[in-house]
Amino acid sequence: MLRVLMTLLALAWWPTQTAAAELVSLMTGPKTGTYYAIGKDMAAVLPDSDLAIELRASEGSVENIKRIDSTKKVTLGIVQSDVMGFLRRSQNAQSKQVASRLRVVSPFYQEEVHVLARDEIEDFSDLQGKRVAVGEEGSGHMLTAVNLFAIEQIVPSDIKKISPEEGIVAVLKGDLDAVIFVGGKPVKIFKNMEGLTSPENQKFALLLQAVHFLPLNNAKFYEEYEPTEITPQDYDFVKSIVPTIAVQALLVSYEPLAAQGKQQEKFREYRCDTLKTFASRLRGVLPELKRYGHPKWQEVNLSGDSLGWQKEACAGGVHPPK
Repeated sequence: MLRVLMTLLALAWWPTQTAAAELVSLMTGPKTGTYYAIGKDMAAVLPDSDLAIELRASEGSVENIKRIDSTKKVTLGIVQSDVMGFLRRSQNAQSKQVASRLRVVSPFYQEEVHVLARDEIEDFSDLQGKRVAVGEEGSGHMLTAVNLFAIEQIVPSDIKKISPEEGIVAVLKGDLDAVIFVGGKPVKIFKNMEGLTSPENQKFALLLQAVHFLPLNNAKFYEEYEPTEITPQDYDFVKSIVPTIAVQALLVSYEPLAAQGKQQEKFREYRCDTLKTFASRLRGVLPELKRYGHPKWQEVNLSGDSLGWQKEACAGGVHPPK
């Protein structure tokens, strides 16, 4: 009921917005993921007469980074910290340049790595020579999977670059051995699996009994990821605590090149003013988001650690030097 009220209030605000409202395009992720849920919460409560939010679904971190480089409108994206690290470590000059211009508007929350596997697979190292779904080409899931395979020196026999939904169905049916998904728990697509235990879905219950989340507790992972857990409180088909790892979700912007001409200078000033308005508004409504929004809002500390990445000066109300 309260979420419905939030949505109605948000809709009520939109008619009062004027043409002068500062527009932020917010890149999130697939509609079944946590990024989109977090973005939807922001789109419901952030808009007012000075700020408009354009909510955009996407394939996730990699697409978000590609699409926040805009000289026409202010665009923010939610991005996995290990994807940003991947770009910074890359030997590709263009990737390094992109990484150098990323700015952290705010650290958000931990994203847990979920590895759903067939019961006969007991450890991540058992994925050697197996069939694994890693998300679509260029997705954050895929880059995390590739990173974990490199850390463990694992070579699957078949890497399927398909959507998480397709990967989960294939694992349940036994067509694949595992699927790797990165998202802030509870993740909608795994919560939906709880319905397989309902009386009307008993014919699917055996499928659920044949899979489990793999423990990820190799000390090598902790050099780049944080240790955490998946618990029965997160998903009711989980019977005991499963150790896993997490990346950090970061809300990021993209610093444009130095202004060359009045039009570019005008955009840089508009961008800075818009980010200042956005950050101020987000700080103001954070208690409301923590109270009524996705459970991951409970972890959000807007002044938290940016993991060594440069913070967005404009989000703190300070114009960067031109």
